[in-house]
Amino acid sequence: MTIKYALKRSLPVMAGYLVLGMGFGILLKTKGYGVGWAFFMSLFIYAGSMQYVTINFLAGGATVISAALMTLMVNARHLFYGISMIERYRDTKPYKPYLIFGLTDETYSLVCSGNVPEGVDEKKYFFMLTLLNQCYWITGSVVGSLIGSLITFNTAGIEFSMTALFLVVFVDQWKSVKDHTSAVVGVGTSVACLLICGAERFLIPTMIAITVILTILRKKLDAQETKKEALENV
Repeated sequence: MTIKYALKRSLPVMAGYLVLGMGFGILLKTKGYGVGWAFFMSLFIYAGSMQYVTINFLAGGATVISAALMTLMVNARHLFYGISMIERYRDTKPYKPYLIFGLTDETYSLVCSGNVPEGVDEKKYFFMLTLLNQCYWITGSVVGSLIGSLITFNTAGIEFSMTALFLVVFVDQWKSVKDHTSAVVGVGTSVACLLICGAERFLIPTMIAITVILTILRKKLDAQETKKEALENV
């Protein structure tokens, strides 16, 4: 039942990751890197948008320091993801190392969107959900690389598929809950920081501001969740 539930919940991500992974594989192939590169980058890096950025690093001969700094900037949001997952991932051994490694935006969204139903092993569900999502990404990357070696076409704009997936996940999460406080805080804070800090520097201030605001609102949100569960159990 746990595996079946994880598969069902991961289907929206599967649709997105196969397409996104294919886009990554195709772009990677256009830069001269074959299917082996696509497979191992998706296996060991598995960082979505950062893998797209890495293509330019490989093609442009970027230094290790510049690559490390860019990775920190692009994936800084995961520092805050990790903090918010401390309780959910507590006592998840032996799955914990892989759960930490495989925590992507989409996996984070699914893990945080409600409690698992009765009869489902929560810790195993987290693991299977994470594993399935990475398998989708690897499959898409490999297929994209193979397609890129057979078909030549204009790849301009294909990187927008990552943004499109974020929008789909946001809409799905919005529809799955009645309280949209967290979503409104996230969108409002992002827009404000974008206007104040500019497109090149708004990411880290945004994540810090969201973390502070949601921490302040945590008691209120927890109380609303407790009240909701109590009403459902009546």
